[in-house]
Amino acid sequence: MFFKKYDTGYLKGDLTGGLVAGVVALPLALAFGVQSGLGAIAGLYGAIAVGILAAIFGGTATQASGPTGPMTVVSAALVTAAIEATGSLENAMGIIVLTFLLGGIIQILFGFINIASYIKYFPYPVVSGFMSGVGLIIVILQLFPFAGLSSAKSTIAVVQDLPRLFADFNWQALALGALTVLIYYIFPKITKAIPSALVALIVASLVSYFLKWDVPIIGEIPSGLPDLKIDGILSVDSSAYFLVLEYATVLAVLGSIDSLLTSVIADNMTKTKHNSNRELIGQGIGNAVAAIFGGIPGAGATKGTVVNINSGGRTRVSGTVHGLFLLAVLLGLGSLAAYIPLAVLAGILIPIGFKIVDTKGLKHLLLVPRADAFVLIVVLLFTTFGSLIQAVGIGVTLASLLFMKRSSDIGEEGLQVGTLAGFDGEKPWQDEVGFYEENKNKIYIKHLYGPLFFGFTSHFQQEIKNIPTEIEALIIRMDRVPYIDQSGLYALENAILELSGKQVEVLFTGLQEQPLDKLKSIDIIPGLVPENQCFTTIDHSFEWLKNNL
Repeated sequence: MFFKKYDTGYLKGDLTGGLVAGVVALPLALAFGVQSGLGAIAGLYGAIAVGILAAIFGGTATQASGPTGPMTVVSAALVTAAIEATGSLENAMGIIVLTFLLGGIIQILFGFINIASYIKYFPYPVVSGFMSGVGLIIVILQLFPFAGLSSAKSTIAVVQDLPRLFADFNWQALALGALTVLIYYIFPKITKAIPSALVALIVASLVSYFLKWDVPIIGEIPSGLPDLKIDGILSVDSSAYFLVLEYATVLAVLGSIDSLLTSVIADNMTKTKHNSNRELIGQGIGNAVAAIFGGIPGAGATKGTVVNINSGGRTRVSGTVHGLFLLAVLLGLGSLAAYIPLAVLAGILIPIGFKIVDTKGLKHLLLVPRADAFVLIVVLLFTTFGSLIQAVGIGVTLASLLFMKRSSDIGEEGLQVGTLAGFDGEKPWQDEVGFYEENKNKIYIKHLYGPLFFGFTSHFQQEIKNIPTEIEALIIRMDRVPYIDQSGLYALENAILELSGKQVEVLFTGLQEQPLDKLKSIDIIPGLVPENQCFTTIDHSFEWLKNNL
């Protein structure tokens, strides 16, 4: 059944979770709308449509969806490109709406053709570099609004215009922005019952209003239900079709990745399993409907989803309530949002931009394989100062070419396809038979063949999840693993952390030079697996287990 009968026992938690998630989403929707270049109301329209429809039709019961940082950055780039092509925002609206609509339709198609099974193969350095670049774009583009000034639409133009920031800044706007950031970071130390972003938005806006400070504000926004914005679609010139297809595809791919990552987080928190294909269909429906009302596209929002779950949300009713709350705000309180200073929205977006930056990946730049570090830096720079679309394409191509080069250098063994096996359907190796027969209820052994790289990490993580929960120790045989990349390192780290939470000891045997060096470089050894649990031969690991378990 597409919809299951609702258990009313979840109603209280769903109402609470949905309302809290809606409160969290409100300031972000307004801020992302402004960032997109289409105005605060576009953010609110997008949050309502995607929030309600993705919850109803999506595949993650507790997902709270709406505009997100990565989706907004791509939307802003599209708006800029469309205006350059047509001369004004009014003329560009046909291109923009058609792109958002097509992006949603492509996402729906992704769900029907099971594209989710391929998205998981994106190399970690590409995702890390892209996300960090998106975070930096948000920060850079908000520098001028933070100081009460109009901002250029590209990061390069902002950097070139920096002298104006120091010469012409509005001290009142700067004070409001600083107050917003201060409340955003300090208020959670007082209480987490109320979202700090909302408190910062209200307090800083009230300060500006009652002190009558002369700062740029959102200005009048429409109230009531929006009109359809499909008139301009039919008049889009054929010369813009490539632009439309290019950005629609990126929005669909990015929205799918963004949503599915959040779905995994929701699964881990609720101990459930989402339906990836249905999730993409639900997100696509939400984005397509948001487009025809002039809303910006969105995806599964990590912060809103986590807040929803922590506040009691357990079914798709919670996500629907989150969207309905925003609709009520639009109908009843939209006029009050007109007085929110743009510096306050910048003060909310700048911390969010820094949160999107992948500090873990950047911190390990000098520790991971040089090829991965190179890919990450290239993607980061292309994303921040060039084309987001080219950044991903160049990153995936580079990662694949460099991996093939590395495999060629390693030799024949490095060219083996990575597969993972244990005793589930496979006979044990000869040197394991006796020990396995004696301890098969407590000990599990996994064999890795070939390089542990980005194309294999998803399968590896799934196999780790399938390990029996009642075991006491897992031996990972690394005898035939000549190379491990950044994706493999983090997949291994996450697996060990998950097993440690289940009180399962992890042992390595047969570590070759490169994997051993990289595991030590990011402190998996000895931080997660002590050196005395790393053995040159399987027999040595058996002796340790006999003495310690």
